[in-house]
Amino acid sequence: MGIIAWIVLGLLAGIIAKAILPGDDPGGIIVTTILGVVGALLGGFLAATLFDVQVNQEFFDLATWGFAIGGAIILLLLYRVVAGGKRRRA
Repeated sequence: MGIIAWIVLGLLAGIIAKAILPGDDPGGIIVTTILGVVGALLGGFLAATLFDVQVNQEFFDLATWGFAIGGAIILLLLYRVVAGGKRRRA
C-alpha cells in the first residue's frame, strides 16, 4: 500500500477517531484529520515493529484499519492532554 493510500486511510481514521472520542478539541477538524494521518502511520509502524503484523498489504484489511484508528485515537488523546492543558491555564 502506497503513501497516498495511507494518507486517505489516515484521513478516514481521524474522522472515525473523532467520532469515537467526541468533544471540543483545541484544533478542530483540520488538526484532527492531520492527527489521523500521523496516527495511521504511527499505528502501522507500531503494528509492524511490536506485533510483527504486516498492515501495509491491503487497504481493506481489518488489521490495517484497526491499527490506523488505534494510532489516531492515541494521538488525539495525547493532543487533548497537551493542548487542552495549555488552554485551561490561560
